Amino acid sequence: MCLGVPGKILEIQPDSHGLNMGRVSFAGVTKEVCLAYTPEAEVGDYVVVHVGFAISRIDEAEAMKVFGYLAEMGELEELEIPQPGAESNAEPADP
Repeated sequence: MCLGVPGKILEIQPDSHGLNMGRVSFAGVTKEVCLAYTPEAEVGDYVVVHVGFAISRIDEAEAMKVFGYLAEMGELEELEIPQPGAESNAEPADP
């Protein structure tokens, strides 16, 4: 299932192509997100993120409500998926 997840923008910086990228916190898990579709977003705002792109801004109350629903459904574990280039502490599986 594909869904957008709310996150709080911690930092905004342009990338090498001039696109605004943000460091976004998802209940404590921080990921890099493209902010090209939400040029009005600022540090401290909450955005809904889908496949690495912020697609809309939402208020904090709505973000917390969505986090509550995701926790009830057991869907917050998906945020723990390692990003490319990130070190993994997982041990290789036995053959």
